[in-house]
Amino acid sequence: MPDVVVRKIVTLVEEIHHEFGPVPDQPLRRVATVAVIKNPYAGAYHADIAEFMEDLKPLGLQMAQKGLAALGGDETVVQGYGKGSIVGIDGELEHGALWHVPGGYAMRELLGDAAAIVPSTKKVGGVGARLDVPITHINASYVRSHFDAMEIGLNDGPRADELAFILVMTTGARIHARVGGLAANDVEGKDGLR
Repeated sequence: MPDVVVRKIVTLVEEIHHEFGPVPDQPLRRVATVAVIKNPYAGAYHADIAEFMEDLKPLGLQMAQKGLAALGGDETVVQGYGKGSIVGIDGELEHGALWHVPGGYAMRELLGDAAAIVPSTKKVGGVGARLDVPITHINASYVRSHFDAMEIGLNDGPRADELAFILVMTTGARIHARVGGLAANDVEGKDGLR
């Protein structure tokens, strides 16, 4: 199996203090951790790539820990999450799908039995490409107030032979969420949906 060769890891923290209307009691905090690694499959088709997901699990856990640390280190404050991949142009979309298991596993492991599937997106793009990473509630995908996205990109990556893997965690709902649906405090958390 190929080595995981990391070029850089970046942690971005966003605090939203205002969105028109009244100022909230607490700002919404969102953190994204991005790892740019060498794509061991760039430039050619490889039939067997799935085993690389296992090699990526330690990186996923390291990134999730960095994200949680940026939010203060208390996993109980995390209410939303998501993941994504940007594949450099010498790779294929399926290389980005390698992040599904290690990225989701890492956050669910760290957050202790989070029940909802970790939403995900991916694309092939050049240096500086940006990605809207979807976010949902960690225990119930139907919590409408937590439907969100965080736009992520780096000015110097991914290069053509690289992958940019992304994890996002948030501390709550959109500021002034008010379009109804299942409320976070009514979540049963049994099936990952409600």
